Amino acid sequence: MKRIRITHVTEYHYHEPVTFGVHRALLRPREGHDLHIESSRLKIEPNADVRWLRDVYGNSIALITFTEPARKMRIFSEVNVDLYYDVPIDCVVDPIAHSYPFQYEANEQVEIIPYRLPSYPHDGPALREWLRDLYSPGDLVNTSELLNKLNTRIHEAFQYVRREEPGVQLPCQTLGLGTGSCRDFAVFMMEAARHWGFGARFVTGYIQMGEGQHGATHAWTEIYIPGAGWRGFDPTNNKLAGDEHVSVAVAREHDKASPLSGSWQGPADAWDRLEVSVQVVAL
Repeated sequence: MKRIRITHVTEYHYHEPVTFGVHRALLRPREGHDLHIESSRLKIEPNADVRWLRDVYGNSIALITFTEPARKMRIFSEVNVDLYYDVPIDCVVDPIAHSYPFQYEANEQVEIIPYRLPSYPHDGPALREWLRDLYSPGDLVNTSELLNKLNTRIHEAFQYVRREEPGVQLPCQTLGLGTGSCRDFAVFMMEAARHWGFGARFVTGYIQMGEGQHGATHAWTEIYIPGAGWRGFDPTNNKLAGDEHVSVAVAREHDKASPLSGSWQGPADAWDRLEVSVQVVAL
């Protein structure tokens, strides 16, 4: 077992007081057999009412309703989590899925259908052409090796860039530019896996960095493998999601897993700046 502390502070600054609409925050990690929340704190400025709910994906969402205008909105989240080791993929894959291609069992096919449908069908031809070097239709290959090769290929083929713009690049844009952020790579791998027939979904959360580094918000891909369940692949770092990854939200589309979304009302020139600080440290 490993315990880490995640401190996430988001501040929006304005030149004059503005009115805030309801905000939707995804800050609380997804609990389960591999993660337990030991303690948590949430502080919000200005005064606000908070209501918690779970969405259709089981994500824990804080709905924040502000009760007064302000020049600054600040959301402080601190969570201590216990992480538990999970067995390697190869040890638990169902025999029917050891080799690709395979068919999902009938009792799983209905639930997995939405995650197998491409989100960007118009990018399909370009994506399939790019995938041709990794797999030729008709071949029989080891499933885990194929997905690891895809993870590595994305890491090696594209250059990581930090992007502050909201949203993600289309897969064809990532192909054309040869660069992208972690969320762009996560979307690219998700779409690539879907074109091979896998169920795949987008994940946002946190990652613990190396010694002396603070950590960061992060995005990666989860792929559903019979027997192993949803398994995380991190093409940005060319690794499987492990005990340094903390999942906060999963969704079929990236915009459903945005850490913070909402609106404000005021003069068009009232906006000043955004400041975000994230620390992920071992305890």
